Amino acid sequence: MNIEDIFNIPDAVIYDPDKLKSIEHVSIDSRQIGKNTLFIAIKGERFDGHDFIRSAIRNGAKAVMINKNVLKNFDDIKVPIVTVKNTTDALGDTARIWRGKLKAKVIGITGSSGKTTIKNMLTEIISEKYSVNKTEANNNNHIGVPLTILNTNTNHQVLVAELGTNHFGEIPYTAEILSPDYALITNIGDSHLEYLKNRNGVWKEKSSLFNSTIENGGKVFLNYDDPIIKAKHSKKGRQVSYGFNGKVDVKGKIIFFNDDGLPVIDIINNKKNSSFNLPVHGEQTAKNFLACCAIAFELGFSAEQIRKSLKKMKATPGRLSVQKFKNFILIDDTYNANPDSTQAAIRLVKRIKTFDRKILFLGDMLELGQKSIMLHKQLEKVINESEINEVYLIGPKMLHLSKQLVKKNIVVKHFPNRTSLLNQIKKMSFDKSVILVKGSRGMKMEEFLSEIKLKSMN
Repeated sequence: MNIEDIFNIPDAVIYDPDKLKSIEHVSIDSRQIGKNTLFIAIKGERFDGHDFIRSAIRNGAKAVMINKNVLKNFDDIKVPIVTVKNTTDALGDTARIWRGKLKAKVIGITGSSGKTTIKNMLTEIISEKYSVNKTEANNNNHIGVPLTILNTNTNHQVLVAELGTNHFGEIPYTAEILSPDYALITNIGDSHLEYLKNRNGVWKEKSSLFNSTIENGGKVFLNYDDPIIKAKHSKKGRQVSYGFNGKVDVKGKIIFFNDDGLPVIDIINNKKNSSFNLPVHGEQTAKNFLACCAIAFELGFSAEQIRKSLKKMKATPGRLSVQKFKNFILIDDTYNANPDSTQAAIRLVKRIKTFDRKILFLGDMLELGQKSIMLHKQLEKVINESEINEVYLIGPKMLHLSKQLVKKNIVVKHFPNRTSLLNQIKKMSFDKSVILVKGSRGMKMEEFLSEIKLKSMN
């Protein structure tokens, strides 16, 4: 980026512009300063980047961007200063300018669940032919999406970007900056209902990604197995449908699950049938793989090229990651939870045939709004259908599920605090068991997962 680009940022004023060299990197972390870096001081909930400006300069920043109302605090700064009304907004504007310079094909992914899995899986496939950049970790919000764009360089041929939200307005903002060539909404489920109210609210927010893509002349990928996406999507623009049911452009069918619970899937595209043995678990994973194939076929990949990518594909940590120990199998699905993903994880427990004893450790599913109690109670059905033997629950919402389950012929215990559940785990034997640990991020279920892993050392 050059000085003309910086001048194109709304409200930007450059002090000492003659000293401003071309910008090769943008950072909001004073510890991560590369060659010719512009440091943007973002004011967040816990930290204010303006407090780290001098540290960023000591680490080599060649220019800094600050809020104009604090300019007087930095009279001693010797590098060019760019002032703006709001640095968070200016970060988005900077990313928008850089997006216009990129030649990479940009793929935007959002949805209630499966975003990260699809992002990682798709990146593995596309990397067989192209240089790919992707969203790192969960940098999928109004800060993370601009940073992902700014971390994409001119050598990248494809950018796979994840867009998240829990409030109205986040996807419209990030999608407009991202300006995707291709867009995919994984599904519309009961996620973030505390703010998005209901599934129609989720669709209203998530569908902004489709709208931006269509406006950009791009192509959208439609999950026809999702009733809301199928019913509500616009007929405008270029589209590819996919799914396991009905008439679609790219159709999948799960042939069977092996004894380890791994799916074998057939996919039909352009009247050609291809079979894939997936190295990762879960029915939802098979659906995610189908979505990836729909995009990969559009990018010119053959079935054989996709099949080759499976050799290096593995589960994302914390997302249906199946770990085998000497005497038990542990499913780590601790990263987050909503009703759809929790039901899918419980069904996976049943499909793994290695051991007959099936155990669940479940924490509250958060941000479900007024439907929260009902959605927790509804887990009873899938637990019964999955022939679960023991259920250990924590969190005030899971107390409602425990009251539903006590009527059934299974062991069920609800724990009032973390210490009591940890003590329960310490005294248990998990011999010949399949164990699932799952809950929302705020429940920190990974602590219980670690305690269970210690049992493998006994």
